[in-house]
Amino acid sequence: MTAFLSNRDIYTSVVCGIVPQVRERLWIATADIKDLYVEPPAQTATAAKCGGRDMVPFLEVLAGMVKRGIEVRLIHAKEPGPNWREDFDRYPGLWEGMERMLCPRVHFKCIIVDGAKAYFGSANLTGAGMGAKSEKKRNFENGVLTDDPALVAPLIEQFDSVWRGDFCRDCGRRDFCGDPAV
Repeated sequence: MTAFLSNRDIYTSVVCGIVPQVRERLWIATADIKDLYVEPPAQTATAAKCGGRDMVPFLEVLAGMVKRGIEVRLIHAKEPGPNWREDFDRYPGLWEGMERMLCPRVHFKCIIVDGAKAYFGSANLTGAGMGAKSEKKRNFENGVLTDDPALVAPLIEQFDSVWRGDFCRDCGRRDFCGDPAV
């Protein structure tokens, strides 16, 4: 399965579709990160159910995953805003349970589920980017959702190479990196 997604399709297929299916690990890379609100997982078991009005912080969903023993890794390019940080503080399980890396060079956006399914495209991890906001407030985005190993494997390697710090020594932005990997 490989599909082109745009706008609201990103939310229904990724946030409501593959993210709730995660069993072992969820890796997210984004340049920008904001206070994304989504339907709770019980409401998002299938993409067809996506579209209700009871929204919770995406961080609550991630906290539930961490509590169930799912590995959650997040790479982002800049510090999130105050609303995101306030929500983050509400979920102490994330403080140590979710692995985070700030890398000012990251501009790629992807969500990788269990190393088997992935979204990659233009959408940041924000309500407007992921299509969670109303039609008049959402960005024009696109991307690809796939389970094709020939597409998923290079995404995993790109994510993992940043995570390992393969580029840290020569990146030229070390002064802007709060915690270099190496």
